[in-house]
Amino acid sequence: MDFEELVNTRRSVRGFKSEPVPRSVIEEIIKVAKRAPSSMNTQPWHLHVLTGEPLERVRQRNMEEMLAGAKPKRDIVSHGEYQGVHRKRQVDIAKQLFAVMGIARDDKPMRQDWVLRGFRQFDAPVSLVLTYDRILDPGATCHFDLGALCYGIVLAAWNRGLGSVINGQGITRSDIVREVASIPEDQVIMTCVAMGYPDDSFPANAVTSDREANHDFVRYVGFRD
Repeated sequence: MDFEELVNTRRSVRGFKSEPVPRSVIEEIIKVAKRAPSSMNTQPWHLHVLTGEPLERVRQRNMEEMLAGAKPKRDIVSHGEYQGVHRKRQVDIAKQLFAVMGIARDDKPMRQDWVLRGFRQFDAPVSLVLTYDRILDPGATCHFDLGALCYGIVLAAWNRGLGSVINGQGITRSDIVREVASIPEDQVIMTCVAMGYPDDSFPANAVTSDREANHDFVRYVGFRD
């Protein structure tokens, strides 16, 4: 796919077919994504790719813990609830998703079910857990590097007909992910990417989020035109 077409058509996928994703395809995706830039070529990332029974255990335990009222236990520091314009953008996309899914504002069971889908990593057949070496904490620089890797993953996946969504809810209980996937203690769990073949009959998959106009967030300094 042409690069600009790839970037402009990619969207977050939240409904997947049960069809398994071949390991060879995931290998191809990672081979492309690892060309992402990193600070001084440190390549601080690790990937733990889950599928099948281990992934089912992660999503089931994650969902059960959150249903029981357990507090999040992430390795990285959370920013808390969004405020201001960031909250507005969050609400705007939620309204779009709830509208196409037929979830009414006062329908608490359906709204909770949607949240639980996130904790289950949207029932995707594959989850890629992104970690970095704990020795690099506080990790602002390597967070940036893993963001570049993550974007490379979702683009390379889309180019191969695979959908994905970057899914922080999936590692809300990082301790569970670490235990099931045997992730070493010297690695920090940052986020995960839910991945699989898109289910085109799932309404939310048709939603594309808006982007602000350039003039709302870009300044040009020193240009004559």
